[in-house]
Amino acid sequence: MHPAELAVTIADAELWLLADKALYWPGAEALLIADIHFGKAAAYRALGQPVPSGTTAENLRRLDALLERYHCRQLIFLGDFLHARQSHAPATLAALQAWRDRHADLEILLVRGNHDRSAGDAPASLRIEVVAEPYLLGPFALQHEPHPHPSRHVLAGHIHPVFQLRGRGRQRVRLPCFCLDSHVSLLPAFGSFTGGMAVEAAPGRRLYGVLDGGVWPVSGGAGRA
Repeated sequence: MHPAELAVTIADAELWLLADKALYWPGAEALLIADIHFGKAAAYRALGQPVPSGTTAENLRRLDALLERYHCRQLIFLGDFLHARQSHAPATLAALQAWRDRHADLEILLVRGNHDRSAGDAPASLRIEVVAEPYLLGPFALQHEPHPHPSRHVLAGHIHPVFQLRGRGRQRVRLPCFCLDSHVSLLPAFGSFTGGMAVEAAPGRRLYGVLDGGVWPVSGGAGRA
C-alpha cells in the first residue's frame, strides 16, 4: 500500500487508516470523517477573535483529493459537521453548496454530534442525511461519542486523539492519531482548525500516528481488534 494509507483489521473488516486523518472502508466504499468543524474559524471571528481565514476551503480541498483517490459510494461524517450557529455564515454555506454541487451523486450521512446539536442542521440543499447515534452499519456502530455499544465495534470521533512523542530533554511532538481499542476505535479530527486530547499507550491498544504524509504505528503493533 501507499505510505499515505495503512490497512488494519477491525471486527473482521479491513479498514484503511489514511494520512489525511480519515478512514476508508473498502468493503462499503465509504469514507469516514470525524470532527471537520466547518465554520469554526468564522464562528471565532464573529466573536472578535483574530483567527486565520481559508480553513473551509482547505478542508474542502482535502475532501476533494480523498474522493478523487478512493472510490466512494458514501461519505459519512462522525459528528461535528458544523461548529456553531455562527458557522452558518453566508460565505461558509456558499462554499459548502458549491462543493456539494460538484459531488451531486455522492451519498452523505451525518451522525449528529454535540456541536451539530448546538449549531443546528445544515441547509436541506446540501442533501445530508442526519441520524442519531448509534448508526449501525455492518459490524460497526458509527457514533460521535466514544461510548461502547453492546454488540458492535464503535467507530467514533469527538476526542480529537493525539499522541505525544517524547524526544531528548523536554522535546515533545504531538501527532494526530488513530486510537484502536478492543471495543471502540477513535478517528483523529479531520478539521484544519482543531485541537486535540492526548491519549496514552495501554494494553491491547493500537495507536497510529500521522506524520510526514504517512501513517505509522507508535504503540501496540499491527494486530487486530
